[in-house]
Amino acid sequence: MHAHHVEELLETIFTEREEGRDAVEGVLRHAAPHAGAADRGELAALAEAGLVRLEGERVALTGEGEQRARAVIRRHRLTERLFRDLLQLSDDATESQACELEHILSPEATDSVCTLLGHPPTCPHGKAIPQGPCCGAAQKTVRSLVTGLPSFDLGAPARIVFIAPRFHDRMDRLAALGVIPGSEIRLHQRSPSYVIEVGETTIALDPEIAGEIYVKRVEA
Repeated sequence: MHAHHVEELLETIFTEREEGRDAVEGVLRHAAPHAGAADRGELAALAEAGLVRLEGERVALTGEGEQRARAVIRRHRLTERLFRDLLQLSDDATESQACELEHILSPEATDSVCTLLGHPPTCPHGKAIPQGPCCGAAQKTVRSLVTGLPSFDLGAPARIVFIAPRFHDRMDRLAALGVIPGSEIRLHQRSPSYVIEVGETTIALDPEIAGEIYVKRVEA
C-alpha cells in the first residue's frame, strides 16, 4: 500500500473513533471519499504491519498506529486553520490543500505552522488538534502571528482570527455582541475581568471565554 493510502486509512479510523464508532464497515465506508476504495484486505495488511488491531467487526489503532494517525490529523487540522483563517481560502480550497499538505509537511514545518498560529486547540470545524512538542516548549523559534487574547498587548488593535469555544452556545452569544472572526477589537483590561472594545461597544468577558478568543495584531 502507498504510504499516503495508509495514512488516510489511519486518519479515518481516528476520526471514526472521535465519533464513538469502531466498526470495520464504517471505516471502509467513510474512507472511500478520502482514501479511494478500501477493503478488508487493506485493514488486514495494516494489522499485519502492527498499526491496527482487528477484533471481529471492530478495529482499533495500536500504539504505533495511534502515533501515525495523530501526526496526520495534526497536520491536516493545522493546515485547515492556516488556509481558512489566515489566507481566507474557500472551504473547498482549504480542504483540498489540507488533504495535500497532511502528507508532505515535515515535523519541523508542522511545529512552525502551529507556533505561527498560536497553537490553536481546534480546527475550523471544532475538532481537537493533537498537540506537538512545540505546544509546551519554553522557547519558540518562530514568533506567533496569532495569540490568545489574554496575552495580547493592552490597547493595541487586534483582529479576531478564530474563536474556539468549549460550548457552542458561547459562539452565538459572542456573535450577538459583534465578537466574531474578522472583528477588530482592543483589550483594555485583564482583571478582575477582561474588558474589550468592539466598535463603540465595551464588553466584559470571563477569563475562560477570553481564553477562547485568538487574535492577530492589526498593523498600522
